[in-house]
Amino acid sequence: MNKPGARLADIAERTGYSKNTVSLALRESPRIPEATRLLIRQAAHELNYLPNHIAKSLASRETKTVGLILADITNPILTETSKAIEKALAKLGYGTLFATSNNTLREEIAAVEMFRSRQVDGLLVYPARGHRDYRHLIDLRQANFPVVMLIPGEAIGVDMVSVDERLGAYKAVRHLIDLGHRRIGTLDGSNPGGNRQKFDGYLEALRQADIPFEPDWQVEPAGFTPAAGYWAMDTLMSTARPSAVFVANDYIAVGAVRWCQKRGLRIPEDVALIGFDNLEIGEFLGTPLSSVNYETDVLVRMAIERLLRLIKARGVLPEPRVTLVEPELVIRDSTGHARRVPEAERQAVAVPGS
Repeated sequence: MNKPGARLADIAERTGYSKNTVSLALRESPRIPEATRLLIRQAAHELNYLPNHIAKSLASRETKTVGLILADITNPILTETSKAIEKALAKLGYGTLFATSNNTLREEIAAVEMFRSRQVDGLLVYPARGHRDYRHLIDLRQANFPVVMLIPGEAIGVDMVSVDERLGAYKAVRHLIDLGHRRIGTLDGSNPGGNRQKFDGYLEALRQADIPFEPDWQVEPAGFTPAAGYWAMDTLMSTARPSAVFVANDYIAVGAVRWCQKRGLRIPEDVALIGFDNLEIGEFLGTPLSSVNYETDVLVRMAIERLLRLIKARGVLPEPRVTLVEPELVIRDSTGHARRVPEAERQAVAVPGS
């Protein structure tokens, strides 16, 4: 039976090499011939040898682990981005520990404390929506602990890396305005107490076009699912009846498209739609979805580069900064081409069956 918890000395005894040679071989040192490294690795496998990461971390003061806190594990955007983060960190020799706050401040704080107790080298955080209480993260940064927030926002003394959501929303709504739309609704989960970047961009585009905002033009979906988008669209069209809708998430937009199909509304002739995040599913809808696009790989690379710089800094960290990736529009069939707005649009868009 293989000996559990084998030591370097056991591998040295098995192979006849010194402990130093064994150690160098297991670290893939080029000083050791490949044939010798292969023999030593084979012996380590047979003896069930596991490297002592705890001892290494005590010596280097690094655990080679990063904590990633997600606001909502069911949000497909966060899920896809977290997969990219884990993959990128693994290539750099770091492990990723995951936690979700379920969009509550209390669980977010608990996750931070749990990761600190696990002695992770740094944190990447998608804060819970619905609050702007970042004191626990500000305190970490002031204590010179590496933390990067993965949302856009004002400078608060914590590093941020994200897509420029305000600019992306502005571009999307500006596109609708340039097509001739004046009644532009939004399906947006922006909570007054949380991240309002997309909604602020939406309002800015309306303001610059001298279009007064109507409160009925905004509906907050009850989640990030197509079903949430379907029922949010139902609420929006039963009250505001806009000619165009900015949807703050492509996954939600899938439900909005389905609602239009069920009601016999043509996209974009009766209602134009534009989403955000440019998910693959949007391109393959019956009416391909226009969307706000950004390079996830670029965002992930910038966030990890910033976090690793903080980790390697040791001691006093560099001044925190906000880094935003500029998004671009991907125009597909759901917004169509420039149109002449008929006089009838001054009234509500007619919804069949309502």
